Amino acid sequence: MEKTELLTLVNQQLNEKFKEEIVSAEMARDFPVFTVKKEKIEEIIRFLYESPELQFTFLTDICGIHFPNNKSQELGVVYHLHNMQKNYRIRLKLFTSLSDPSVPTLTKLFSAANWMERETYDFYGITFKEHPDLRRILNVDEMIDFPLRKEFPLEDQTREDKNNAMFGR
Repeated sequence: MEKTELLTLVNQQLNEKFKEEIVSAEMARDFPVFTVKKEKIEEIIRFLYESPELQFTFLTDICGIHFPNNKSQELGVVYHLHNMQKNYRIRLKLFTSLSDPSVPTLTKLFSAANWMERETYDFYGITFKEHPDLRRILNVDEMIDFPLRKEFPLEDQTREDKNNAMFGR
């Protein structure tokens, strides 16, 4: 099946069941991408998992994104799903605000989501509702910032031993 056919098939099935929840469906860099509303993400992915025709039973990755200029939808979560039997891959995205960075967990459907959601929380501060053990995984527990947000300073502003002239500044 061609990727454009896959985009059409998945979009058609999602629209039949979740018409109000689908924000967009597009080919992005030769990859079917669906943007959905965050409230129904668990149901949408469960449908993609259980559908006999689609069978996206493998969660390849979950990662966060941060667009500070995208007002009221600054944070996003990206899910990569794979149908291993037919080698179909799709990407789902959702966006949420900095004031309410919470998203339903997928740990009930994919046990591997546990670590991926912890990593996304650790680096972007996105919380996953009903996650069994949401805590930092790679950064120290005392850290209050989220290092992959674009607002995170790249250098320690309190350092005095750096000479800006050595860095071309």
